[in-house]
Amino acid sequence: MEKIKPLCLTATVASVAFLACIWTASSALAIDNETCLECHSDDTLTRTESTGMKDSLFVDLNKFKYSVHNVNGVACVDCHADIEELDMDNEVPHAVSLAPVNCGNCHDEVAEAYQNSVHKKASHKGVDIPCYACHAYHDTTRLAMATVSERQNSFCLKCHDPYKAHDWLPAKENHFAMVECTVCHAPEVPRHVNLRFFDLVDSAFLKGDVIMRHLQTDPSGFTDLIDKDGDGTISQQEFEDLVLMLRQKDIRGVFHGELVAEINPIVHQVNRGKANRDCSQCHSVTSNFFQDVRMTFDMDDGSVSSYNVDRQVLQTYFVTFNALGTTRVRLLDKIGIALIAGGVAVVLLHLSVRLFTIPLRRKKLDHPEA
Repeated sequence: MEKIKPLCLTATVASVAFLACIWTASSALAIDNETCLECHSDDTLTRTESTGMKDSLFVDLNKFKYSVHNVNGVACVDCHADIEELDMDNEVPHAVSLAPVNCGNCHDEVAEAYQNSVHKKASHKGVDIPCYACHAYHDTTRLAMATVSERQNSFCLKCHDPYKAHDWLPAKENHFAMVECTVCHAPEVPRHVNLRFFDLVDSAFLKGDVIMRHLQTDPSGFTDLIDKDGDGTISQQEFEDLVLMLRQKDIRGVFHGELVAEINPIVHQVNRGKANRDCSQCHSVTSNFFQDVRMTFDMDDGSVSSYNVDRQVLQTYFVTFNALGTTRVRLLDKIGIALIAGGVAVVLLHLSVRLFTIPLRRKKLDHPEA
């Protein structure tokens, strides 16, 4: 029995430790987002810094609801990890001063890539540029559906005015409107052409739910409906059939194309003197910049549906994507060829008639009285 006692004691200690872990975990799990938002949904909630400046602690529920973190089930205390419990007897139920959120705890590859960037290196000059300086605090959304202007307004244009530089770049407005900054300034990042449906009647980008509803399908059934050959890529003919189907539903529009960077950790690795200035890499018929083409729809629940599309769709009349030397509207090519061929045919016909009527004309000259 004496040998059994230590075992019983060990089992008892282990049980207590296990129960303690469960209690601790359940305490942390009890702090759900709804509990935090009971206070932080108040738009008047502020904190006074030591400098006297007031810092807003308001979290917009409507924006937070569609944030990438909330959609993926990330809790407030997953980021604010030093909040282990709440004391509701206090006016502020947790420590007034919280530790800075370390985004690298989850986004380790991004944090590593960011170390070798001009923005991180600026910290040596006393300028600290944390993640939230570019990304929003609590309403970071998916970027797959964001336009070039939305991406650049959210990030680069907060600090940089592109019009004060890029003097070497022709047609600045077109480049800034259709090409994301990091496509050139992070040249190693993968990139793709993003196609989004623009309703010409309402002059607005159409939500994916509206398109799916008119086609009487959903994102999972869209592929079977459009990709008839089942090869995983929407061909030019299948793409044009889609446009025809939408027109039959009285939806008239075009697909607006933009060149954007892949959501990849290396996109954070922007450095001085590394930007791509070789125009031929883009403005070339064989450019690799346009190999990856995607059709994307944003859904009401905050998700994004994306479908691979054949590069040839960039040549159609139903896509607005202007990249000199890389894409052509095939219909215009056919019209041009027809005009040239018609002109040549008229000349050849005229010469043929002249040749075949030589005997008649000679006879008329030899016998004018006839």
